Amino acid sequence: MSLLENIARDIAAATGVTAPLQPLGAVGGGCINQAQRIRHGDTDYFVKLNHARLRDMFVAEAAGLAELRRCDALKIPEPVCAGSNAESAWLVLEYLPLGGRGDAAALGTGLAALHRITRDRYGWTRDNTIGSTPQVNTPADDWVEFWRTHRLQFQLGLAARNGHGGRLQEQGEKLLDCLPRLFGGYTPRPSLLHGDLWGGNFAYTQSGEPALFDPAVYYGDREADLAMTELFGGFDGAFYSAYAAAWPLDAGYPVRRTLYNLYHILNHLNLFGGGYLGQAQGMIDRLLAEAG
Repeated sequence: MSLLENIARDIAAATGVTAPLQPLGAVGGGCINQAQRIRHGDTDYFVKLNHARLRDMFVAEAAGLAELRRCDALKIPEPVCAGSNAESAWLVLEYLPLGGRGDAAALGTGLAALHRITRDRYGWTRDNTIGSTPQVNTPADDWVEFWRTHRLQFQLGLAARNGHGGRLQEQGEKLLDCLPRLFGGYTPRPSLLHGDLWGGNFAYTQSGEPALFDPAVYYGDREADLAMTELFGGFDGAFYSAYAAAWPLDAGYPVRRTLYNLYHILNHLNLFGGGYLGQAQGMIDRLLAEAG
């Protein structure tokens, strides 16, 4: 059975509709997966493809999208099915016609609504990935300890195994030891987070609705999502003003912004190499200076 026949079978099992499948061409924009638009009967779908060994990554992404769909203020593609054969894994999603211009303020208000969805503990019910890196989401009651163990310490350990030792590890260990000083009594709610909210993971539909996709979902400090929006740009002032009007940030956010973005820079170091080493070391130095 061919790859397309396997995908058509899975779509039929999920939707109850048996129909021929027609590829409509590749979709660009990602650096981890291949993507295609397909038509199954009268319905278009978006399909992600990767190696068969990464099936669990797609299953976790589907669960994350389903979790994000608890928020009705943003457009989130509906997961249809995930599967694999001997060579490939796939994730089939609702196809969203993107490319329209939209209201940045609606995106800010919608993100605040997403963050108001909370749980009692930090983390999530399953692990997932950040890019293609494993992301540990073991539930915890202590946010600082969660961030220390499952975010920074995990990435620093990967960096050491990737040959990035020396000063990065020495200063990183000092940062882990003084982490509570950067919070100053601030205890965040465990908010529902997109988890990988850079400018490439949001868009507007052709009808102008703000849409989020490609998540790395967990429950944590909402500041972590806001911080990443500032890491690589792409979000304008109306977005930030609308978010602040809906739910103002704590005064300590500017310091923790660097702390939260350090996780993503360490992940980029581990995924893409030493070009991110100096940036990671500089961020750690700034945080140590703030911690005194």
